[in-house]
Amino acid sequence: MSSRSEVFSSRWGMLLAMLGMAVGTGNIWRFPRIAATNGGGSFLVAWVVFLFAWSIPLLILEFAMGKGTRSGTIGAFVRTLGPAYAWMGAWIAFVATAIMFYYSVVMGWTIRFFVATLTGEVPGAVPGAFWDSFNSTPQAVVTHAVAMGMALFVVSRGVKGIETAARFLIPGLIFLVLVLTLRAVTLPGAGAGLAFLFTPDFAALGNYEIWIQALTQNAWDTGAGWGLVLTYAVYMRAQEDTALNAFVIGFGNNSMSLLAGIMVLCTVFSAMPDAANEIVGAGNEGLTFIWVPQLFAQIPGGRFFQAIFFLALVFAAWTSLVAMIELASRVLMDMGLPRGRAIGMVGAAGLLFGIPSALRIEVFQNQDWVWGVGLMLSGLFFAGAVLKYGVSRWREQFINQEGSDIHIGVWWDWAIRLIVVEAVVLMGWWLWSARGADFRSTWTLFSAYNVGSVVIQWGVILLILIAVNKRLAAGVEARPT
Repeated sequence: MSSRSEVFSSRWGMLLAMLGMAVGTGNIWRFPRIAATNGGGSFLVAWVVFLFAWSIPLLILEFAMGKGTRSGTIGAFVRTLGPAYAWMGAWIAFVATAIMFYYSVVMGWTIRFFVATLTGEVPGAVPGAFWDSFNSTPQAVVTHAVAMGMALFVVSRGVKGIETAARFLIPGLIFLVLVLTLRAVTLPGAGAGLAFLFTPDFAALGNYEIWIQALTQNAWDTGAGWGLVLTYAVYMRAQEDTALNAFVIGFGNNSMSLLAGIMVLCTVFSAMPDAANEIVGAGNEGLTFIWVPQLFAQIPGGRFFQAIFFLALVFAAWTSLVAMIELASRVLMDMGLPRGRAIGMVGAAGLLFGIPSALRIEVFQNQDWVWGVGLMLSGLFFAGAVLKYGVSRWREQFINQEGSDIHIGVWWDWAIRLIVVEAVVLMGWWLWSARGADFRSTWTLFSAYNVGSVVIQWGVILLILIAVNKRLAAGVEARPT
């Protein structure tokens, strides 16, 4: 079967693959920390609002664009807006691929900590000692390579391989997270964690930072606006509905985040309540790789549940990494490369360009910052493309097709317009928050958290993509739909 005729065998298989794409490490290690540091229940209110104001509208858009054009991100923009806009689709593909370069490093970390749990290397007597001995060393390069190899193996089997892996990994992930959540809520003192997470202080909703963080979390953990959903939607069966699937993915993804929040916060409030502020404020890596082993060491059967936790992280990272590799490979296949060669090129690039992040955490943090914010621009490009096409015409032509399970109304048109505003506000806020005290500290190219890091690297990539726009468009236009 050629790559153009590959399709998911069933809606169930497609939804599992899509959910695997959406649910990643950000759901399990970032959501609990962000919820805890932004008011718990108050954050949840804003987080749910943006599920409907950002995630679901963009998921619907990507489903419809992928199914309607049967092309990856570059071809989708060319077929929607014309050849002059190939660079926009290329930007979306580049950002997701740049994230792939360090996401494989994250998956490698989870693999190493799962193995270290089985061997008893963690937790050690000194919190963070094992993390310090492993992070930014050749060991991290090895685990990065292992992670890339595992994901490439799945993608090399085509859509059937992606679907088969999702049928195993996603039910397994859900089961593991449920086991951990049930254990957490039965711990002594877990009620304090539940109360913190689910009791909103409505007065706190006047704090704009809670809303900014809630919007950012939706942008980073659902996969909406990344181009990943669009890529998988290329392989949807003709009769599949776009809107219903988008709602299922949005709610399914956020449900996993909520379970992770319950799991982590109940464990924190039960095992180490006096250190709660220090734990949730330790950053993604500090929370996961330094404090989680210390938390599980305080509860009965902790080593067993710690192994489950890191195995769940492996599954979550694996399915997301598969989607990133498939996105980049799909773009190359649209330009005429056979699947095997496309995957080989993406895999070689991933192995090579992931090494700096594996060896130096500063590089990892810089790229996480630059391309994480870049996802906001990707979302803006998606929304802008539909607005230029004609948002109402787009909705009727690509979403409300004959046989659709759910009819999408005019609310979606306004949601797409709102996404443009949200994306601009998010980018502006993140850049403003990264400003330094003087020009030099604001415009350093490769610092971990800096305006110059974003503006300069974005500028270089955008200039290159615009310069080669005609070649990009010609490459995908030569391929029949």
